[in-house]
Amino acid sequence: MSNDHIPKKDSDFNNWFKNLCQYVTVKTSVIPPATAPEWTHIPAGEVTLLNNAYAAWYTVYVIVLKPHTPADTLAKDEARAAAEEVIRPFIGQWLMWKQVSDVEREEMGIHNRNPRRPEIPPPSTVPELTISTGVPRQLLIAYRDKGSARRGKPADVHGIEVRWAFLAAPPQDIEKDLTQSSFDTKSPLTLNFEEYDRGKRIYLAGRWEINREGIKGEFGDIESAIVP
Repeated sequence: MSNDHIPKKDSDFNNWFKNLCQYVTVKTSVIPPATAPEWTHIPAGEVTLLNNAYAAWYTVYVIVLKPHTPADTLAKDEARAAAEEVIRPFIGQWLMWKQVSDVEREEMGIHNRNPRRPEIPPPSTVPELTISTGVPRQLLIAYRDKGSARRGKPADVHGIEVRWAFLAAPPQDIEKDLTQSSFDTKSPLTLNFEEYDRGKRIYLAGRWEINREGIKGEFGDIESAIVP
């Protein structure tokens, strides 16, 4: 889809421009029983300028709908160019911000900057971690859906975020206290440590993540181990 809101064909442009003017006029007018316009961020003078631009365009456009001269065509083209010089800044200044919803822009035929995607729920399950300590200075963290016999991540998630930290006592707040983060997409996750880390107690917790959307689930149980 083109990033330009304005249709190319004159007949489509006329219908689109007319709808835009009518829509903006209604939204910026007081319609009983309301006591104030639905949109209050657009000055009345700007709305008048937009409507005047449409009137000027339509006046010459209807002429070329019947037998006409080359001069009539030139006048129509000039009127359209003048109208677009009003439309583009009007849309950019008044219609692309939070005061106007995505649905309202669609109804005006204006492309949204970020087309709406179907809402994706966060992962509904939590991971279960199993920690292996057979190699010095290394932890292998295998993971699966809690309660599942199947190893690895669920089919509907991209991977796992494991939060961890060396602590003297179990964390009270996972995101605040477990300050380190590792991401993995294929079990097991390998964490390597320095010689001076051996003998330290580490606490870990994991959560599933739909990485493309940045959507994360709840953390599973907190686990702990001693770095071998």
